[in-house]
Amino acid sequence: MSPRRTGRPPERARPSEGGAAGAGVLVLVATPIGNLGDLSRRAVEVLETADAVLCEDTRRTRALLSAAGVPGRGRLISLHEHNEAQRSGDVVARLAAGQTVAVVSDAGTPAVSDPGARVVAAAVAAGYVVTVVPGPSAALAALVVSGLPTDRFCVEGFVARRGAERTRRLAALAAEPRTTVLFEAPGRLAATLADLARVCGEGRPVAVARELTKVHEEVWRGTLGEAAAEFSGRDVRGEVVVVLGGAAEAPPASARDVSEAVAHQLAAGVRPAEAAANVAAALGVPRRRAYDAALALRPDRD
Repeated sequence: MSPRRTGRPPERARPSEGGAAGAGVLVLVATPIGNLGDLSRRAVEVLETADAVLCEDTRRTRALLSAAGVPGRGRLISLHEHNEAQRSGDVVARLAAGQTVAVVSDAGTPAVSDPGARVVAAAVAAGYVVTVVPGPSAALAALVVSGLPTDRFCVEGFVARRGAERTRRLAALAAEPRTTVLFEAPGRLAATLADLARVCGEGRPVAVARELTKVHEEVWRGTLGEAAAEFSGRDVRGEVVVVLGGAAEAPPASARDVSEAVAHQLAAGVRPAEAAANVAAALGVPRRRAYDAALALRPDRD
């Protein structure tokens, strides 16, 4: 069922103080991640009246507008990773001409692991108003149903597929104390879960959300070891979001920890001041504390 329309044109956002009077407005519009009923009435109004609609895939956006009873009228313009830099200049020109430009992604909120961030940065740098029609977000939807802590979290997006960058990012995830939201293609899910289990430990909690808001929605919860085994032989389809529990925070360094670390540095020939700096950075303690430990061990050196 299409969202009910009010028949009243939306009130256009006004330039904030310091913006160019009478200039256009850039509007980020969240669209459904699956269920078309999640398209808000305000989103329909903005998409109906915008002078241009930048979209990741014009075919998918045209189908969405058609389902909502909104005509495209030749207003759809492609926006993807390969042309976003070029499109940014065109958007600024449209804003200068007083147009309202909407930005959507294939699903969810644009500019979050999807095109849009460069366009926003260009509009902001040029002094134009940027506003948002909030709504569906795959990252937030998966986070809140995961059962994992939500008070502190971060969005990693897509992990690099291979090479040193993948190794570096996985190592960072292993040490990340906050809940982390990742996106992954269904065909690479099993390999990523196996890699996460290897670097983070099989006991780390994880939730795998698939096809959120759709008919075949699934939220699987367990440990990384269990997840790697569960999905290794499955033919996974649809959109996937992985929510990874944070690493347990290490207890504060004890006086013995600091003393032993400093002693190791001094034994290697490092001067006390440098040893203190190294230990302070490694253990997360004040440099003065580490330096006092160094002096206590080597009182004859400055």
